[in-house]
Amino acid sequence: MPEILFLVHRAPWPPDRGDRIRSWHMFEALAKLAPVHLAALADNEADAKLAREKMAPLCKSLTIEVRNASRPVALAQAVLTGDPVSNRLFRSAALARHIDALIGQGGISHIVAFSGQMAQYLPARFDGPVLMDFVDVDSAKFATYAEQDRRQPLHWVHKREARVLAAYEAVVARHADTSLFVSEAEAALFRGQSGLGDDKVRAVGNGIDTEHFDPAVPLETVGAGEGPLAVFTGQMDYRPNIDAVHWFASGILPLIRARHASARFAIVGRAPTGEVRALEKLPGVTVTGEVPDVRPWLAAADAVVAPLLLARGVQNKLLEAMAMARPVVASTAAATGIDAVPGEHLLVADGTEAMADAVCTLFDDRNVAAKMGQAARAQMIKRYGWDARMAPLGELLGLPA
Repeated sequence: MPEILFLVHRAPWPPDRGDRIRSWHMFEALAKLAPVHLAALADNEADAKLAREKMAPLCKSLTIEVRNASRPVALAQAVLTGDPVSNRLFRSAALARHIDALIGQGGISHIVAFSGQMAQYLPARFDGPVLMDFVDVDSAKFATYAEQDRRQPLHWVHKREARVLAAYEAVVARHADTSLFVSEAEAALFRGQSGLGDDKVRAVGNGIDTEHFDPAVPLETVGAGEGPLAVFTGQMDYRPNIDAVHWFASGILPLIRARHASARFAIVGRAPTGEVRALEKLPGVTVTGEVPDVRPWLAAADAVVAPLLLARGVQNKLLEAMAMARPVVASTAAATGIDAVPGEHLLVADGTEAMADAVCTLFDDRNVAAKMGQAARAQMIKRYGWDARMAPLGELLGLPA
């Protein structure tokens, strides 16, 4: 009987951030194919406890270890060993011992690794299929960081990580049976970077639960106040999100308020840094911190904005907003990889003035905004069901659905 070992860098439950949303739905799809052994890491004991309680009954076996590597120590170890820093941050001797013992028992027939940091746990020799879901080309992300931070003291850290991680990703992909990416754009980038072809590198996109993200579902009222409301959602200790909301609050919102004096901007998401919290001092800006449910804030938005300067893969925040029938204004970087037509399903704008103009277009004409939101939801229902998105896994693993 087939049994799948699923390696995950953050335990999939709760599916409340981009990586865990994808890994949770992947877990559900794999569990329909065969019994799943889950071996995962967690950022803290609270996350680990939640995941154990939910997932233990669903798994053939379950092990979750809390990672505790600090960035300075991980950097020092990486420099000494030649490893990517990313790997050192997600290295656990206890998890490695468990995985080796589990594979040694002989019951594992298939391995699926989620996120490049988990490739370090793959056995050197394994007879069954190995599926590697990189999700994004992380090395390209660090190359962009290096370019953006070239005048900063730690510029060399990102430059080194881009180079070392790119070489590591290529080695892993050559040994895996198939490597997955969240969009065709990411897959094509990796093919060019690694020299591998379509037979080894595939795109399996993200989906959206359109029954959960449904504007018809009754929700609590939030965000009440005078003036139209723009909303950004995301993990607020993540550098691209921090840069995006800083740009919007300090550069774009003042232009919007010159035309809509009472316009407001809500930054919705967990773990806001001090830099993000400080934006509340600006006129019209609210920072909510973690919320139990992002849907009420999406429902309250007159426009959902994603002014990301750096974005890899597919932005779940946009899929959620569009499923909620909200009009979206996104940068080209944020919109890349989403199967949607600019001007019909969302607005795409780059630059401070263009972004402000696009948001004002939605604030100026609520009928246009509502029509775009409805078109966006229809597109999500048509193209982004999770079952359809994860359907290729069975074929790739050679397991009948």
